[in-house]
Amino acid sequence: MSSRILLTTTSYQDTPGSHHDLLESGGFEIVRERGPLSEARMLELAGEFDGFLCGDDAITQAVIDKSLPRLKVISKYGIGLDKIDVKYATEKRLPVLFTPGVNHTTVAEHTFGLLLGITKKIQSNAVAVQNGEWVAGWKKPVGNEIMGKTIGIIGLGRIGKEVAIRAKAFGMDIIAYDPFFDGAFSYKYGVKRCANMDEVLHNSDVVSLHCFLDDTTEGMINTSKIAEMRDNVVVLNCARGELVVVEDMLEALKSGKVGGYGADVLDAEPPAPNHPLIGAPNCIITSHIGSRTHESVNRQATRATNNLINFLKGDSDFIQANKF
Repeated sequence: MSSRILLTTTSYQDTPGSHHDLLESGGFEIVRERGPLSEARMLELAGEFDGFLCGDDAITQAVIDKSLPRLKVISKYGIGLDKIDVKYATEKRLPVLFTPGVNHTTVAEHTFGLLLGITKKIQSNAVAVQNGEWVAGWKKPVGNEIMGKTIGIIGLGRIGKEVAIRAKAFGMDIIAYDPFFDGAFSYKYGVKRCANMDEVLHNSDVVSLHCFLDDTTEGMINTSKIAEMRDNVVVLNCARGELVVVEDMLEALKSGKVGGYGADVLDAEPPAPNHPLIGAPNCIITSHIGSRTHESVNRQATRATNNLINFLKGDSDFIQANKF
């Protein structure tokens, strides 16, 4: 009897590539859903699968309990594990596999796309032109250069490092905080080490978030922290929407304290039509596409699929996030 796999990640399903043939080669029975799935939907499905090939679905303690003992493995398409109760999975000796090192290039590129879109007023001007609002002379919008500005990176992991490399190419000064700071990298690319997050916030013209979401980082960008930042600061978030308190960011954008907010993530995805940041001033929101390129989807999907196949057939070539 073949293993039954629940596949939920939409970018995996929607993007052509060799990962589809690889998955078919496993001989699995594949059930496809359009994620990210809520806990309620996961509970409806749980208990009938040997493996999850998942995106940002809610895999809670209750979902895990209902999935066992049949469920043998969770293979995450991506690196963010905050939607999975990894601690409880570990207690139950349920392997959680993931795909580090596959999407850092494209997320870093997207980060700079947001930054340039804001500072050069590319998005707002392009929309105006499309709407027939071409203005001439002194009425044209005036942007800002990023050369010579200071970018502060919170989270100098794979993605944060790629952002630093690009920032150096743009002639920016770079400061960063990470509890596991890479001294050799910082020396090579001229990254100044900060003692804590506050030091980054106090000294940056641009703050770029590349840290994980957990109890210590949720809501880390809030009214009190924004007040400590430089006037007209640009905040970039290609990590998790919950790092930023939405209402606080909205007020900072309205007041002009924050000069721009560029995010590929929101606290609720998809957002409600009246989400506070949709249409906010000097704000660019993209629909969690930072890692969604043909190149990175295939890399990520191939790694996630190999993780799944290799684990189920007893091959040691898989990357496990929770060791036990």
